Amino acid sequence: MKLLEKFYKIFLSENTKRQMERTILYIALISFFIHLTLIYLSEFDVVQLFSDSELIRNPISAIYTPFSFILVYEVYLLIYYLPKSFTTYITKQYEIITLIVIRKLFKDLSAIELTAKWFEIRGDLQFTYDILASLILFYLIFQFQKQGKRKRNKQDKIEVRVERFIKRKKIIATILVPLFFILAVLTLINWLSTVSLSSGQLPSFDSINNLFFDEFFTVLILVDVVLLLLSFFYTDEFHKIIRNSGFIVSTILIRLSFGVSGLISTILIVVAVLFGLLIVLIHNQYEKNTMLHNERN
Repeated sequence: MKLLEKFYKIFLSENTKRQMERTILYIALISFFIHLTLIYLSEFDVVQLFSDSELIRNPISAIYTPFSFILVYEVYLLIYYLPKSFTTYITKQYEIITLIVIRKLFKDLSAIELTAKWFEIRGDLQFTYDILASLILFYLIFQFQKQGKRKRNKQDKIEVRVERFIKRKKIIATILVPLFFILAVLTLINWLSTVSLSSGQLPSFDSINNLFFDEFFTVLILVDVVLLLLSFFYTDEFHKIIRNSGFIVSTILIRLSFGVSGLISTILIVVAVLFGLLIVLIHNQYEKNTMLHNERN
């Protein structure tokens, strides 16, 4: 147990978070200029590497690469906030999937066709779906955070059993850091082997966009289930069990969105976040009514 606490301080301390943030920002900046350089080298026929890829055709698509590293930092923040705030942990899941949608927008922008037949062109339609979805998701996440803060402000003191639950969440978070690092490395190795087998040509954009994150959300589903089971040791309140179960359903819907493309994928993502918001709204109302009932009695 002491060893896990030591690793927790190494992996998830405030100092580590700041160092991680600084490192990721530098990597994101460098990767942006490397991607931009590859685009211009390809445009002037200096190199032909990945020249057929959608990500090498327009300078706007170079923004896709730094966004990928920002998403890596968001994954770290998700693990960082897991022991601290369950609502923030779920919010980070929603922020990650929203950033994935926005990242895809930069690719869509680079291939957009400004014609009178906007609604007949598949790429333009997808851009329309994604830009509307990003606005809706932004608003839903704002409301979700607002409801989560209302709940946290009412918790003036932490009970001993809650402290025990937090310690267990710290153990899970400590295990997740190396687990996701190994998963990211394995994903990168598999991707590089795929590129080498395809004679230096990048895989389809959908497979690149889903890279790592389909496995990431699969692991998150398992983590959410473990958290739900652990919560039974500390509470038997119906509304809290339903809230935690609802968040699992929300994560599953996000994971399912990686298995499809186009409008269906976008709808699944929006429905997942909307479902999470409705769950927390009903949970807060249920808790408010319970408190009023207890005060009267």
